[in-house]
Amino acid sequence: MKTLKFKTNIKCGGCIAAVTPHLNSAETVEKWEVDTANPDKILTVQGEDLSEKEVIEKVKKAGYTLVKTEG
Repeated sequence: MKTLKFKTNIKCGGCIAAVTPHLNSAETVEKWEVDTANPDKILTVQGEDLSEKEVIEKVKKAGYTLVKTEG
C-alpha cells in the first residue's frame, strides 16, 4: 500500500467533516486521516494505486490547501 503525507490547513473537526465526502469519493484513496494535534496538520492518505494529483484536487475542491511532505 502506498502512503502520501501532506501539510494542510485542515485544523478542526469541522474542517475534517467538510473534506470527508471529497476524499471518500476519491477512487484511489482507501484510508486517510488528519493529525490535527501536529502543528503542520498532517494529512496521511493510503491506497494501492494512490494518485497524488487526485488527492490534491479533492482537497482543493473542499476549499483547503496542502503541500506534499517528504517521507
